[in-house]
Amino acid sequence: MPRRLFTLLALALLAACDARGGGGRQDGVTLDLDKAKAGPAAPLPAVYGSRDPSRPLVVLDAGHGGHDPGALSPFGGRQEKDVTLAVARAITDALAASGRVRVAMTREDDRFLVLRDRYEIARRMGAQLFVSIHADAAPAGDSARGATIYTLSEVASDREAAQLAETQNGADAVAGAPAGAGAGVNRILIDLAQRESMEISADFASLLKREASAYFPFRPDYHRFASLVVLKAPDVPSILFETGYLTNPADAAYIDSAEGRRQIAAGMRSAIETHFARRRYGVGTR
Repeated sequence: MPRRLFTLLALALLAACDARGGGGRQDGVTLDLDKAKAGPAAPLPAVYGSRDPSRPLVVLDAGHGGHDPGALSPFGGRQEKDVTLAVARAITDALAASGRVRVAMTREDDRFLVLRDRYEIARRMGAQLFVSIHADAAPAGDSARGATIYTLSEVASDREAAQLAETQNGADAVAGAPAGAGAGVNRILIDLAQRESMEISADFASLLKREASAYFPFRPDYHRFASLVVLKAPDVPSILFETGYLTNPADAAYIDSAEGRRQIAAGMRSAIETHFARRRYGVGTR
């Protein structure tokens, strides 16, 4: 849907629903979400980088944490939760040093967050981009390697993406928490906002592949779609970034090295800064 048509339709729907409460925002449009189904609000994290509040905000989500270790590497026993936190810190440092954007992390230590709290942090902070960072694992005997980008789809692009969605979405159930509540009372407006967010997310996935390929390898089928709870903020463009495979010796050594993290951070910084520069000047990414 063209952006102008989206805005006009959204504003018309808002006028018709003016008596309802507010929720998240995208381009001045208020989303009325079902607050009654949400859990207690998680504390908002620190913001690094530019001190200019008009600069775009990126929220980085280090996957897993606490009692949820994620995947386990057979090469040294490194846990995914530790790898993702180290990578998120490296990307945060790179973006903060550049100063072109603001950046925050959903967690800066070894703690568990339910999936909804992760994207709700981004929503409450008014983030313009949400990046959930993970490290993949393949079945025994599978030599898969390289980075993969997932964006939201209600229909998974293939069987592996569907299995990932089932595994990641089940992380909340480890703590007996709900795996994501229904999105809201103003279904039409939320669906419109989510459609635009999904389009921006897919554009960013293409841009990330282009900008970061010089820094680290991607799978040939680098962009996949999955119905992942952590990507379901209706008004924040979101991706899940698999840095590589902990079950591949080359990938595992690369991701867990200082140089590997530096290169991942450089590629991600280049893509993020280019993404916001293009959006500022109205330049398409595809």
